[in-house]
Amino acid sequence: MRGLYTLAVNTYAAAVRAAAWLGHPKARLWVEGRRSLSQPEADPAHDGDSPRWVWFHAASLGEFEQGRPLIEALKAQYPDLKVTLSFFSPSGYEIRKDYPLADEVCYLPVDTPRNARQWVRRRPYVAAFFIKYEFWFNHMQALHEAGIPLYYVSLLLRPGQYFFRWYGGWFRKQLGWVTHFFVQDEATRTLLQGIGLDNATVCGDTRFDRVAAIARQAKPFPEVEAFLQGRHCIVAGSTWPPDEERLLPLLDRLPNDYALILAPHDISEKHLRQITAQFTDCQRYTDLHTESQRRVLVIDTIGILSQLYQYARFVYIGGGFGANIHNIQEPVTFGCPVVFGPRYKTFKEAVDLAHLGGAFPVHSQQELEQVFDRLVQDEASRDRASATCRDYLATQLGATQKIMDRITSTFSA
Repeated sequence: MRGLYTLAVNTYAAAVRAAAWLGHPKARLWVEGRRSLSQPEADPAHDGDSPRWVWFHAASLGEFEQGRPLIEALKAQYPDLKVTLSFFSPSGYEIRKDYPLADEVCYLPVDTPRNARQWVRRRPYVAAFFIKYEFWFNHMQALHEAGIPLYYVSLLLRPGQYFFRWYGGWFRKQLGWVTHFFVQDEATRTLLQGIGLDNATVCGDTRFDRVAAIARQAKPFPEVEAFLQGRHCIVAGSTWPPDEERLLPLLDRLPNDYALILAPHDISEKHLRQITAQFTDCQRYTDLHTESQRRVLVIDTIGILSQLYQYARFVYIGGGFGANIHNIQEPVTFGCPVVFGPRYKTFKEAVDLAHLGGAFPVHSQQELEQVFDRLVQDEASRDRASATCRDYLATQLGATQKIMDRITSTFSA
C-alpha cells in the first residue's frame, strides 16, 4: 500500500510539473521552490553543542496562522531553539517566506520515502509539528524511525474521512506514528479513540489565540476613518466573484449612513478592474489620498484586512458560494456578527456560531437580503449576535498554553 501511495504522490508531482511547463503560475512556483531542496545538506553533528531545531509544517497561510502562536510561545520560552517552517502551497510560502521567527522557510519536499529520510536527517530536530490536516505518510514514518516526536496541532477530523472508512486500514495504521494529537473538539478525540488511539488532548484551535492578539494590537487607520466620516461600516472579506455579484444589489438597500469595505481574495489588477466596473461608486484603498468620498472602499493590498474588522458593524465572509468559506475568527474576535454562504460546515467555529446565533449562513439572494436588513435595522438583534461572538471567543482562548504545558518535557531535556 505504501508503494501505491508513493506512486500517487509522484503522479501528482508530475502533473504539477506539467502544469508549470504549460505556464500555470502557482504550479511554476511550486516546482521552482522545491528545486533548492533537491540536494539536501550534509548531516549535521548531533552533539551537545549543536543547536536544537523544531520543524513546523503548514499547508498554506491559514494553517500557518494556527501554528504561529505555538512558534512564538516556543521561541519565547526557548530563545536558542531554531525553527524550520515548511509549506506545501505557494500561497503560504510566498507570503510568509520572510517570517522573522523562522530560521529557514521552505517548501515541503515531495513525500517520497527517500526525500523523507533525507529531510529528517538534514537538521537535529527535537520535534515536528504538523498543522491541522497535513498527513504526509512517508515523512511521518521517517520521523518515527528517526526517533523524532511528531505532534498534530489544531487537528479536526470528520467521520467521512478515509481514516474511518472500510478501506482505511492502512491510513489508520499511519496515525500510529504520531506522538500526540492536540485536537480542536471532543468529536475528533472520540473518532481517534474509536480506532484505538488514546493519545489525544482537546485544546481547541490555536488560531483563536493568534487573532485575539491581532485584535489587542490593532492600530487605527486614519485614512479609512476619513473615508467613513462617521458612517456605519460593513466589511466584506475574502470575497470571490459569486460573492461580489450578490453584494452589489445590497448597496441600494443600505441606509445612506452605511459604507461597504470590500476586500477581495484575488487582488490581481484584472479582478480589481472588474470590481470597480461593477461597484461604480467606489474607490481603491491605495487611492484614498486622491479620490473623493464614495460608498465602497476596495482593498487592493494585502495584510490589513484582519485589522479593518475593527470598524465593522457586521461582516460578510466570502467563499461560501464556492469551495468553502474563509476565516471567520478574525471578525469574531472584534465581536462582529458574520454572514456567509452555504459551504461552511467543515469549520467548527462557523457551525458553532451558526447554532448559537452569532453567525448567519445564507443559501440564496433572498436570505442574504433578509439577514442584511435585520442586522442593519434591528439594533437589539445585532447586539445580541455581537455579544454571542465575544462570549464564544472567550471560551476558545488558551489552546497554545495547553499545548505548551504538555510538551515542556520534550524541550527541557
